[in-house]
Amino acid sequence: MMKIDGRAVLKAGRDGPVRGGNPWIFSQAIARLEPSAMRAGDLVEVDDSTGLAIGLAHYNPATTIALRMLAFDTAIEPGDLIHRRLARALELRNRVVTGETNCYRLLNGDGDGLSGVIIDRYGDAVVVQLLTAGADRMRGELVAALGDQITPRTILERSQGAVRRQEGLDDRTGVLAGEPIAVAQVVEDGIRLAVDLEHGQKTGGFLDQRGNRATIREIARGARMLDAYCYTGGFALAAIAGGARQVVGVDSSERAIAAARRNLALNGYPADRAELVHGDAVRYLAAAATERPAGERFDLIVLDPPPLARSLKDAVNAGRLYIDLNALAMRALAPGGSLMTFSCSSHFGGEDFMRAVRIAQIKAGRKLRTIGRLGPGPDHPVLLGHAEGEYLTGVLLADLG
Repeated sequence: MMKIDGRAVLKAGRDGPVRGGNPWIFSQAIARLEPSAMRAGDLVEVDDSTGLAIGLAHYNPATTIALRMLAFDTAIEPGDLIHRRLARALELRNRVVTGETNCYRLLNGDGDGLSGVIIDRYGDAVVVQLLTAGADRMRGELVAALGDQITPRTILERSQGAVRRQEGLDDRTGVLAGEPIAVAQVVEDGIRLAVDLEHGQKTGGFLDQRGNRATIREIARGARMLDAYCYTGGFALAAIAGGARQVVGVDSSERAIAAARRNLALNGYPADRAELVHGDAVRYLAAAATERPAGERFDLIVLDPPPLARSLKDAVNAGRLYIDLNALAMRALAPGGSLMTFSCSSHFGGEDFMRAVRIAQIKAGRKLRTIGRLGPGPDHPVLLGHAEGEYLTGVLLADLG
């Protein structure tokens, strides 16, 4: 049961961001701790410099982000916090996840008021990521709350990555409750997918792109479509379902291409319905841009590379890479074609990405129109005051022709 372990008092004038809804408080903003020595993951009351309570947070003395807010007031009893946050998260998903879909983000960390906690649902399987010291301490209560509120067949943990290492935590994976499930068969907008819960990227799949895959389905009719960095074929399958006449998927992972082939068969499509290429997407785009006549290039391209800026120091180089990559994609577009392009680099902001895309247009010698700005779906909420939580940004462009 969560209980308050101490108090953190902020310096004068340093409470503005948190009052504006930013859940991250940096160590330089803290005037004092009571008691002075606390452990990573302790739950503290956060007070302003006058002693007025602001809310509740998890504390970690070893990280730059020293406090991660869980509540912006003290009205919530700590013992009720996890059940309350999960119940509110479920209410939102019941409103925004519609149609033939049983895979979605159930709880999105700061955006759902449980900093460091990610919970993804794949049918009757739930995958949990606990990324911070505070989140790590909530493991038992989260499992109990999930069992009470949705009774999944299995609850798996895949707590891995750089954030845990920064928090002083080792990676942790395994079954938390229920039976082991290696692969979950799910449905996304009527499309069947096999999700590798043990070895797949993130928690098994890229649930944040669900709405953008639906958009591709809407605009793919009759198109020659390229899904660069196709992973297990989500965008390619959406294009096929939307009536694309030719689909190519490219990925450097042999495991991903094999999974894409399985997903093709799972939906009853013949093996030749999509050309799935194990190879480098940049080289494939370069060849498409130079070797295909303009009339045989792609009418629709999806460009969703892995993060190109994994830390702040990578941002400048990432900008150059995004320019070059998008310029290649634009050159590979047929006249009048459309490009859906993304950055999932949290250290390369949305406006930086748009600037790179604009420079790429000049480099490619094309004139493109913005059809829509893109991001994750409504099952990935972000606090309005937390711009740092906006990691996925994209844009749908159409060639002026």
